[in-house]
Amino acid sequence: MNKRVYLLTIVSFVVGMVELIIGGILDLVAQDLQVSIGKAGFLITVFSLVFAVASPVLLMMTSKVERKKLTLISLLIFFIGNAIAVFSPSYSMLLIARIVSAASGSLLVVLCITIASSIVSEDYRARAIGVVFMGISASLVLGVPIGLMLGNAFGWRAPFILIAGLTLFSMAGVYFFMDSMFSKPAVSLIKQLRTLKNRRLLFAQLTSFLFLAGHLTLYGYLTPFLKTVLGLNGNWVSIVYLIFGCAAVAGGGVGGTLADRIGTRKSIIGFIIVFGLTMFVIPYTTFSLPLFLGVMVIWSMLSWAITPAMQSYLIESSTAETSDIQQSLNNTALHFGIAFGSAIGGFVIEQSSVESNATVGGCFIIIALAAALISMAKRNQHFSPIKHNM
Repeated sequence: MNKRVYLLTIVSFVVGMVELIIGGILDLVAQDLQVSIGKAGFLITVFSLVFAVASPVLLMMTSKVERKKLTLISLLIFFIGNAIAVFSPSYSMLLIARIVSAASGSLLVVLCITIASSIVSEDYRARAIGVVFMGISASLVLGVPIGLMLGNAFGWRAPFILIAGLTLFSMAGVYFFMDSMFSKPAVSLIKQLRTLKNRRLLFAQLTSFLFLAGHLTLYGYLTPFLKTVLGLNGNWVSIVYLIFGCAAVAGGGVGGTLADRIGTRKSIIGFIIVFGLTMFVIPYTTFSLPLFLGVMVIWSMLSWAITPAMQSYLIESSTAETSDIQQSLNNTALHFGIAFGSAIGGFVIEQSSVESNATVGGCFIIIALAAALISMAKRNQHFSPIKHNM
């Protein structure tokens, strides 16, 4: 496999850190900026909303820009966003920093996916996408635990200083090792959305949305869950995140390999079923930390295993001309799911308790399974390619 895929993995790693780090230090941010946990949690929601909306729009607006140059510009803006976070004197300024980081980060993730799938042979496509997404899951292994330790030792701003430094490192790697590459002709946002007239594609995107919504209903508030339900302290929370991240990295790699070997459809359905079962079981394992950790490992592996399989399924279900569109729209669906799930999770905590988040999230996974089955039932439906005016 092309070694430049691993460079793109580093970029996705950095973006994954800034998106997910807030979930681990919610209590620190809330305490320092004197806001509630729910309001601090909105920093996850707004990041994901901006990420979801900006991705297809920016991809269209920048379609004529050479890919290496665009990646470098996006990384620079991403760096600025994190620098603003470091020096934010208030919640409002931190919110602005999250918006800037989300907009630039959304484009970076799509660029990493599309470039990775373009520079490898078809046999390695799902695996290359899986490796890129392993960068995001790897940010859980190193990013969130290190962020928690830095946050506990030096304050919540310290993790953003680390992210800013890694962004500069990524810029140097892209500048020296990536080759120039031009994109396909631009497709308007309206035409992108018209591709969803294909029921297979529509319900596939809906599956991603519901899956992530269910996942984030609990994962977005995992820190308060661990502290209140299991009674863990800050150090133990860091250890749990480290275990979660290690399993997630393994899941991303296994998911891509399994999708290549047994097919994307079987992989997606199997992942969703087992993932849903683990979410429903989690509340009944909290009496035993080892038992909880065992179930959590399965939960974390499957949370990332489905992504390369779904990306590959979307490529299979669309034409070569529109595969980039589906990857971009899927990125949007994923982050709408993150935003919706984190919002629902915050609502559940305020109306009930954090113990209910896993069960509510599991209900979304059931609906995601139904959406996936509907998508895959339409096997004879073909997608009409979009024609560009030259």
